Amino acid sequence: MRKYGICFLSAMIALLFGFAVGIGLGGRHIRIEEPVPDPVYETESVPDVRVVIDQEETTAPAEAAEAAARMDRYILVSETGYLLVFTEGNKDECMQTHIPITDFPEEEQEKLRQGIWFDSMMEVFFYLESYTS
Repeated sequence: MRKYGICFLSAMIALLFGFAVGIGLGGRHIRIEEPVPDPVYETESVPDVRVVIDQEETTAPAEAAEAAARMDRYILVSETGYLLVFTEGNKDECMQTHIPITDFPEEEQEKLRQGIWFDSMMEVFFYLESYTS
């Protein structure tokens, strides 16, 4: 038992000696630097120059408004037994509802197979809610 006590005591002395040497060596090399006088900070800025390269109108204002109005129309249609929502200007799938057509009465099912047009997505939601709630 005395043998383990001597080993423990020598390990503690070595550990304390290591801490003392580390503090003694590390404390001598600390250097305090002076701040940089009058620092210049760069800021990000964007010039306010707005140059229009191509000033010709590509579409007439009435045609542009009509095209925007067409993009806001939605069609609710049944494909593969489920209802899908498409936009008029873009025939890519807009929203898949996962609502089966069988949840609707026969008369509405025929209309949905042909497609029902709505002027806003909120109208589509209100229509679906009226039959699925």
